[in-house]
Amino acid sequence: MILTVLFYSFVVITAIQIIYYLVFSTFLFDNKKDKKKVLELPISVIICAKNEAKNLKTFLPSIINQEYSNFEIVLINDASSDNTDEIMQSFKKENNNIKIINVENIEAFWGNKKYALTLGIKAAKNDHLLFIDADCKPLSKHWIYEMAQNFNKDKTIILGYGKYKKEKSIVNLFVRFETLLTAIQYFSYAKLGSPYMAVGRNLAYDRQEFFNVKGFINHMHIKSGDDDLFIQDAANKINTRISTSKNSFTESLAPKSFVEWFRQKRRHISTANYYKFKHKFFLGLFFMSKVLFFILATTLFFFYPWQIILPIFLTYYLVQFIVIGFSAKKLSEPTLIYVLPFLEIGLLIFHLSIFITNLTSKPNHWK
Repeated sequence: MILTVLFYSFVVITAIQIIYYLVFSTFLFDNKKDKKKVLELPISVIICAKNEAKNLKTFLPSIINQEYSNFEIVLINDASSDNTDEIMQSFKKENNNIKIINVENIEAFWGNKKYALTLGIKAAKNDHLLFIDADCKPLSKHWIYEMAQNFNKDKTIILGYGKYKKEKSIVNLFVRFETLLTAIQYFSYAKLGSPYMAVGRNLAYDRQEFFNVKGFINHMHIKSGDDDLFIQDAANKINTRISTSKNSFTESLAPKSFVEWFRQKRRHISTANYYKFKHKFFLGLFFMSKVLFFILATTLFFFYPWQIILPIFLTYYLVQFIVIGFSAKKLSEPTLIYVLPFLEIGLLIFHLSIFITNLTSKPNHWK
């Protein structure tokens, strides 16, 4: 009796997982951008930096050298203790489209990136804002153009893809795989009219959308979430568009160790508690059903006829390989598919450990 219940539970859980992956495939059929655009919209590229002197020196030229006729760069020095301001000033001397905003720590907003971003957004001269991190670079000289061309009178929030640089290490494999899966999810949710998050290292929106929701006021007390919690407030099925063209991608340096990555993901995952109920439910259902899938599959392989379990198990992986395979190709991460089962199980363990840790303590600062 118990084995029968477990078997049918396994069938239901597998069906749930397969439905999720079929839903995720929707982002592969991206909307076409407007074809008749000629004018290049004025864009303000906003970079918030805290102790990022070295990264600014390395990556800022890739922004300055963008092939776009009408853009400024707003550099926000968020109370840095290194020579970030000196590096910013040196670039400003040679480029008249750079504006520097120096932010001093105040007691009410100590260590709060959202406060610094708010000052930068208000200081920007253009209404169309494009965000990227200081340790990040566009993968094309046409990044600004590709992101900007998604704007129209209805589409005022553009979700981009932020890759991590490929390196030869196990942690790098996991970081890139997790980034790929996250992008597949937030792109597909947005495509289906229910945007729930973005990545601040490649995000664009109209400044009026920022003021419509009173900026970050609803979550200013939360140190992280300047991207996904803003999307929770401002994005909807009408005003949001995804950008999946390769020229619109950005690339960041990946964490070098599991400890560093663990700390980073703790900050990111902690914001999920403040998502809308529907997003928490469906994201939670996907995660829990995946955990149950592996638990039930392992149990039934030992105590139930394997000839019945194996075809169900292989059907799950066939659908997953197809969806993630095409998605990985579209997002320029094709090699990840070769070690998919290993990465999937490892990532589940990693996420479970983060959830357990976040139950006992919360990360406090963005840097």
